[in-house]
Amino acid sequence: MKNIIKSLIAFAILLTTSLAFAQIKNSKTETLKVYGNCGMCKTKIEKAGTQKNISKTIWNEKSGMATISYDTKKTNTDAILKRIALVGYDSDSFLAPDNVYENLHGCCQYDRPKKTKAKETTTVSNNTEVASKASTPTNQIISQTQAIYNNYFALKDALVKTDATATASQAAALLATLNAVDMAKMKIDEHMAFMKVQKALKADATTIGISKDVAVQRAAFSNLSTNIIELAKVAKPTETAFVQHCPMYNDGAGANWLSKENAVKNPYYGSMMLTCGKTTETIK
Repeated sequence: MKNIIKSLIAFAILLTTSLAFAQIKNSKTETLKVYGNCGMCKTKIEKAGTQKNISKTIWNEKSGMATISYDTKKTNTDAILKRIALVGYDSDSFLAPDNVYENLHGCCQYDRPKKTKAKETTTVSNNTEVASKASTPTNQIISQTQAIYNNYFALKDALVKTDATATASQAAALLATLNAVDMAKMKIDEHMAFMKVQKALKADATTIGISKDVAVQRAAFSNLSTNIIELAKVAKPTETAFVQHCPMYNDGAGANWLSKENAVKNPYYGSMMLTCGKTTETIK
């Protein structure tokens, strides 16, 4: 009787798992090592590794293996394992930040064999460390975010000239750069920052690219700039950048933008009020 009950339970678990995985399109399933100890670990690992209709993670407490099914057009195992690392759990690819691991409940603090073996680490903004993949060179990490900033600066310059056609063209180039970003090649903190703003950046770049009305372009550029600045504070540009503010735009509500130069060249008014504004923050 006990064997029958065990078989029924195992079948029910298998059926539930299959149904959960079946909801994911373009599905690929991989089984990977994720370190942890207990049922509390299981809850946190599975929550971090699961996104509705994008990924599903089921972690086996006894084997320490995570079965991850994901939509290959929307994410990958690197992105999923990074999220799991951020809540405190090492894998063979990424290490959890030390302070996050140390704040885990005592029963969740597993042995960290990979911690002593990791040869390449990336320092993140809170001075903790997360393992980098050995195949990801630093210049690839830098070039993705810097390419975004370079396109943004060219877009800003076109607005300074009040050139709607050039502005639309530069917005299209920015959108192409955003679409080409491979988040698996980003540092962990840059990855999380980009995930927060990518949808809004793409939406505003699209609006600017399809419009020939410079007023519409400038309104979208204001929103775009807010998110670019947020990203730049985490994924720093290779050279010093300046957050600048126009107090007159939007009926006195004001608006910010990011610039390579400390000298003000206002993208919201162009030659009408070229030097209106001031530098409010330096990012370096």
